[in-house]
Amino acid sequence: MTRLTEFTSYEDAQKHYSKEALWELFDGTRERFNIAHECIDRHVEGDNVALRVAHANGADEIITFAEIARRSSQIAHYLAARGIKKGDRVAVMIEPSLPFYCALFGVIKAGAVAVPMFSLFGPDGIRLRVGDCHPEVFFTNAEKAPDAIEGGAKNVTIVDQVFLDGLNDLPATFAWDTAGSDLAVLQYTSGTTRLLPAAVKHSHQSIVTLMVAALYATGIRPGDRFFCPSSPAWGHGLWHGTFAPLAMGVSTGTFSGRFDPVRLLKGLQDFKITNLTAAATHYRMMRNSGVAEDFDYSFEKLSFTGEPIDTETANYVERVFGTKVRSMYGTTEIGVIIANYPGADDLEVRDGAMGKAVPGVEVEVQNADGTPTKPGETGELMVRKRGEWFPTKDLGRVDEDGYFYHGGRADDVIISAGWTIGAVEVEDAVLSHPAVAECAVIGAPDDLRGLVVKAFIILKGAETAGLTESIQDHVRARLARHEYPRQIEFVTELPKTPAGKVNRKILRDRETRKLETAE
Repeated sequence: MTRLTEFTSYEDAQKHYSKEALWELFDGTRERFNIAHECIDRHVEGDNVALRVAHANGADEIITFAEIARRSSQIAHYLAARGIKKGDRVAVMIEPSLPFYCALFGVIKAGAVAVPMFSLFGPDGIRLRVGDCHPEVFFTNAEKAPDAIEGGAKNVTIVDQVFLDGLNDLPATFAWDTAGSDLAVLQYTSGTTRLLPAAVKHSHQSIVTLMVAALYATGIRPGDRFFCPSSPAWGHGLWHGTFAPLAMGVSTGTFSGRFDPVRLLKGLQDFKITNLTAAATHYRMMRNSGVAEDFDYSFEKLSFTGEPIDTETANYVERVFGTKVRSMYGTTEIGVIIANYPGADDLEVRDGAMGKAVPGVEVEVQNADGTPTKPGETGELMVRKRGEWFPTKDLGRVDEDGYFYHGGRADDVIISAGWTIGAVEVEDAVLSHPAVAECAVIGAPDDLRGLVVKAFIILKGAETAGLTESIQDHVRARLARHEYPRQIEFVTELPKTPAGKVNRKILRDRETRKLETAE
């Protein structure tokens, strides 16, 4: 039978997709299934490369499936000997490296629940999560161990090369015993609208549904050399950048350490990466580095997620990297629901469009009363799950051909003097100004208009006389006259979530506090 991985066209995706066909990509069944087996153990023949890690210090780390399989089994035995049972939580707070991947898959293989934690969390961030999930063991490195202890973690264990070598006498295989419905990963989202973002529970069989995104949103196919610079502490880096390609036996890669776009560009060149998925912010940083044109690339497929990409960056990426960058849209809670099908030559990639719904998913743009909007009208993006419409909390519109367009978060809409203005649209116009490197737009309180558009801007160079007016005129020429930023503040940095998305809520809260202080 022909497997889904052998089809690349949009037409074939609609024709051949089924849930049963997704399961045929795996060894396991609903009764017996383990992510570590599917991603690692079944791909160990020969010296197949699993991971290519570009370290910030310039080092390249090449890791095989066979090495992760052996060492993760030894960690599983280590955990079992310490009394870790199925369902126990084990935190993993390590930068991408051999110790990280061996610890992650060792926890999952043992039947415990892996809790990835961002390596930049301090004691307070650790304390919140430890207090919520209560891990029995906390795997980390020597640098972060003191923070973990101060954050209240118990059984803090440093996993490094010395630790791994100390397990060499343990068996190189492990008889895992998990079902598809057993919990495998507990993942905290990177949003910051709450003091402690929600923890999303993922079972072992969650990876089956993930393959919809792998096939149609990132376009992974056997033979790709994949790369995702997002941290595996977050959903994009872990699920789309790690689990998805490895489950297909496809080598993947990532970035480790303090992010540097120039180091990333060199890694993409040296590793001869053919398929890259990254956050929109990563592409902007590569463009703003000024040296992207100095490297040679092997790209065939590019995708992005996290937030819309501005037009200038999208055009730059296509010119320098040789192919269009295609959008994928979804959330940690609902998965990917809209994509541009990288590798599908029969699907037009329309400028600004997120793409079309992925197979097996029903997406609709709805008015406040639950009725579908007309083509081109803005409403809330809704996805149908288990017979009910589920809100994404994002705005959007759909055209007559079924292409969806992002309209920003529902709480990012600016209503000024009765006009409804989308922050994303204004940001795109501001970012097309030659002096602008980064931008975030919010509605700032105003006595006359209720809210006015305010832009926080990072410049490529120094501020010059008349630049504010120049940017305002630039936006007026591209959008409706009422949409230009009446207020502009030049800044050196923008608040962002750990996943790299601009956090407009922090900016809105700052403006509100300014107003309250002035009163």
